[in-house]
Amino acid sequence: QVQLVESGGGLVQAGGSLRLSCAASGRTFSGSAMGWFRQAPGKDREFVAAINWSGGYTTYAGSVKGRFTISRDNAKITVYLQMNSLKPEDTAVYYCAARSVPGFAAREVDYSYWGRGTQVTVSS
Repeated sequence: QVQLVESGGGLVQAGGSLRLSCAASGRTFSGSAMGWFRQAPGKDREFVAAINWSGGYTTYAGSVKGRFTISRDNAKITVYLQMNSLKPEDTAVYYCAARSVPGFAAREVDYSYWGRGTQVTVSS
C-alpha cells in the first residue's frame, strides 16, 4: 500500500510559478513510477506528467511541455511538479499517482495509488 499527500497548491497570477510536492509513504517508493494528473471543473481528469522510478525518464502532456517539470527525490520519498508560466487554463485540482512498477505511463488506469489532490488556481 502507498499513501500519497500533495501540497503546494494555491492561487497565483497568470505567468507565475508554483511547485507541487507529493510525499509518499508505504511500500517501496523508489521502485515506483509516479505521475501527475489534473481535473478542471466540469472536465475529465487528464494526464500532466510522469517520471520513471529512477527519475531518468519523463514525459509530459503537450499542453504543459516546456512549462512544467516533474522530478523526484527518492531519498526524501517525494515527487515534485514545478509549474512555470502558468495560464488560467491550468486551473484544476492536481493529483499525484503512483504505479506498482518502475516504468511510467500516461493513462489513469495504469496507476494504482492516488492522492486526494491539491487545488491550483491561476487568475488572469
